[in-house]
Amino acid sequence: MITLVDYGDVCIDRVAASLKQITDDFRVSKKETDICNSDKIILAGCGSAVTVMRKIQLLNLYSVLRVVKKPILGIGLGMQLMSDYSDEGNFPCLGFFPGTAIKFDQSIDENYYKGLQNIRICKTSVLFNGVSGQSEFYFNNSFYLPKSDLSTATYFDKNNCCASIENGNAYAVQFHPEMSGDAGLKILQNFIEI
Repeated sequence: MITLVDYGDVCIDRVAASLKQITDDFRVSKKETDICNSDKIILAGCGSAVTVMRKIQLLNLYSVLRVVKKPILGIGLGMQLMSDYSDEGNFPCLGFFPGTAIKFDQSIDENYYKGLQNIRICKTSVLFNGVSGQSEFYFNNSFYLPKSDLSTATYFDKNNCCASIENGNAYAVQFHPEMSGDAGLKILQNFIEI
């Protein structure tokens, strides 16, 4: 069973609709017991990291999410939440990935780092099994993690931005697979099959 953590973000319904195309073995829940009893966990988001982290704390999910030993996938804002720290609001996050989520240079045209983008796979990852190197993925974010040794793909090379990252049982993608067509569905299916 997969648990898509429900903290009220607008993109959770879209991720659930994409999961429904692949499997019925998932639930959308904010209950600690559901998270603890699931086989895999998904954190999806596209809003404010400050707002979502407050909701996670109010739902008493902060501790359980930090210590979970199951495969967990962060999507969009979920990647930022899984980092050590965020410049958005200057607060600590869940700590799955070392590094700080930082804001894009506002002098750059935001259309340059939002919308459909090609990625560059820089390390083998189970998430990209069967995904064409020419695939485009949908990005919509104002913050990003810089490339690190844990990055499996990058985009927007001027800033050397991390498009995907892995650390043990923790996976995250900065793009939104639920808005990236067949390639995005394949990413979700690969996570489900881990």
